[in-house]
Parts: sequence; structure tokens; C-alpha cells
Amino acid sequence: MDPQRLRQWPGPGPASRGGYGQRPRIRNPEEWFHELSPRTFSFHFRNLRFASGRNRSYICCQVEGKNCFFQGIFQNQKKRHAEIRFIDKINSLNLDQNQCYRIICYVTWSPCHNCAKELVDFISNRHHLSLQLFASRLYFHWVRCYQRGLQRLQAKRVSVAVMKGPEFKDCWEKFVDHQGRFPSWEKLEQYSESISRRLSRILRFANQNNLEDSFRDLRLGSPSPSSSRSDSR
Repeated sequence: MDPQRLRQWPGPGPASRGGYGQRPRIRNPEEWFHELSPRTFSFHFRNLRFASGRNRSYICCQVEGKNCFFQGIFQNQKKRHAEIRFIDKINSLNLDQNQCYRIICYVTWSPCHNCAKELVDFISNRHHLSLQLFASRLYFHWVRCYQRGLQRLQAKRVSVAVMKGPEFKDCWEKFVDHQGRFPSWEKLEQYSESISRRLSRILRFANQNNLEDSFRDLRLGSPSPSSSRSDSR
């Protein structure tokens, strides 16, 4: 990862007016992180239609809860995807199960089908966590197993959406070592809308399948032998 400076933490009061105050309480104060360089952010988060050469995956995550504030940046490593590193770190925080926590992740690529399964398993047993994923681009969105991964996330209360102007700006301000305002790029909103429509079609197809499954479950009694034969393929 590129050399980056330590993060300056916004404090209550002055931070809301653009200033900086005391660092908020966090569970593990040693978790200061190095911000992304503007160049790294602009290259890897840009929502291009054809994002060739962007083999790195980044997750910029923020955890908010009572008396807890954590921010981290995770990058994929050899044989270890960024999502797995993210899950391991959240587990290591030992968040109080009697409290509720909101986790927002800005990701360069949507999860692969294996990582989607890991995220589903992670969130299914942790009802005190709320997870939102905002993706700059969809990873192999035309491949059925990757579509199913996104559908499973949505079905298991993981909000999946596409990054648009406000999300890019928020990610820039919180996770990038910037010296000014977010520098938007040409066709950002156009590409975001196109990717968002594609994601909506994928998730809508999942909802249709879930509805069909629900109707099947409503059938009363055991099917007759004749109906069983007619349903066979």
C-alpha cells in the first residue's frame, strides 16, 4: 500500500463545523490507519465501464456504536481476499452483543461468490450488527454464481448498493489523505446509474425466485402421485 499519513480523527462539536477535536472513544486505540493516497483512490475506486488493470480490491469500513468508533482499510492479499481480512478484524473487536453497531463499507469491487457466502455466514449469527455495502463496480456480474452471491447477501439483511456521488465524496473525505474537495470525474453519475440498474435487475430476479419459493411452500398436503410425475423433469 502506498505510504500514507496517520488519520486525524474528527471530534464532537467542532468536527460538525469542519474542525477537529478530541478523538472519539474507540475499543482499540492502536487501530490508527494509513489513509489511501488520492492517486490510489482515483485509480481503484473509479467506476469505469471497463476497469482493466484494477486487480486490487479495497474495503474502507467504518463501525459506529455506543462508545465505539472504528475505521479501517483492507486490501486483498495473495490467497486472502479483502472481505476475509475485514471479517477477521471485526471479529477481533469483540463487539458487545448487547449493543447495536452499524457497519458501512465502501468497496472497489462487489464480493465474489465465495466472499459473499463468508459475509452471509458472518452476519447471520450476529444480529447486533447492521452491514451496508456500497460497491463502485460489480465483479463478474454476468456470471450466475456471482449474481447468486449478491442475492444471498440481500436476502440475509446485508444492504447492497452502488456508490454514487455522495458515497464517493464521503469515502474521499474519511479515508483519503486529501488536500481538498472530492475531484469528481467525467460520467461518474452516468456510470453509477448504469451499474445501479444492473444491480437492481440482479436483486429483483432474486426477489422473484423467493416469491415463487414462498408460493410452493404454501401448498397444502402431500402432492398426489400424478402431480409428482407431472412436476418431474
